[in-house]
Amino acid sequence: QVQLAESGGGLVQAGGSLRLSCAVSGRPVSTSAMGWFRQSPGKEREFVAAITGGGSDQYYSATVKDRFTVSGDNARNMVYLEMNSLKPEDTAVYFCAAPSTYNYVGPSSVRYAHWGPGTQVTVSS
Repeated sequence: QVQLAESGGGLVQAGGSLRLSCAVSGRPVSTSAMGWFRQSPGKEREFVAAITGGGSDQYYSATVKDRFTVSGDNARNMVYLEMNSLKPEDTAVYFCAAPSTYNYVGPSSVRYAHWGPGTQVTVSS
């Protein structure tokens, strides 16, 4: 059974940084792609980033590219999202997700079968 648990969210001022962590069980990040999504009130869940199994390739949405970095730790079976130069519009609940197939790194949320409960990120102006 795949279980995901995010941590590291909080309140930060605009321009600041946060590092989100996702503890993964039941799925090895060394071989499985993983994704990050976010959702703001009244908006659809939005793709943020994805990383291939083993971490060789990373993919980002245009809105976070060059500010966010996704990485993985195979030994700890963890995935991270380093967020820099945060903006108020980055405020959302952030979710870690595992795709239905190990190699999917795309932005479609319906292709992700397993989700964590999410962690709140609030960026004040």
